[in-house]
Amino acid sequence: MSRAAAGPRIVFWRHGQTSWNLESRFQGTTDIELTEQGVFQARRAARLLAGLRPDLLVSSDLKRARRTAHELARLTGLGVDHHEGLRETYAGEWQGLTNAEIRARYPEEYEAWSRGEPVRRGGGELATEVADRAVPVVLAAVDKLPENGTVVVVSHGGTIRTMIGRLLGMEPVQWERFGGLSNCCWSVLEHGSRGWRLLEHNAGTLPQPVIGDET
Repeated sequence: MSRAAAGPRIVFWRHGQTSWNLESRFQGTTDIELTEQGVFQARRAARLLAGLRPDLLVSSDLKRARRTAHELARLTGLGVDHHEGLRETYAGEWQGLTNAEIRARYPEEYEAWSRGEPVRRGGGELATEVADRAVPVVLAAVDKLPENGTVVVVSHGGTIRTMIGRLLGMEPVQWERFGGLSNCCWSVLEHGSRGWRLLEHNAGTLPQPVIGDET
């Protein structure tokens, strides 16, 4: 992708696979390690992301994100700034439960959340509260970038969704319109004259030039 006329860029990178991912358990802030496959995913993705020549690398302080970020740091020589603010949504009593268990034990809460209502899942955080703590961490990193620089943000699927929605100026009820991120895939935002815009979502390859788009 040509960077000649581009502004700062944020690459939101989800962590690699964990055993709870495989079991469809809600991880939240529970500190789960990567599986061997998750480490492989992180190494593969890091080789691609290193090609973007990122200027900064920030990460959630949970183990699954730390290990994922480590693989990119190892290739680029960048230090990693770890932040509690980039953790996954705290979901209280939902954490550790499978999707089926959550639906069985908390049917009304689950249905309200599915309808897009603001719900403290398991007595935990609202999506807006997650954005309130996570977005400032990212914008602080953007402020440190050189002109047209790139920051890679290693975080979690739910938290990344809230950050994208907030940065794009969307109403919270619309944030769930973004599909989930696969393990070790990423989304790319770039800042221009009209603010932040989404270039790629749930990508596993490097951004390519957009040719023939009149916008």
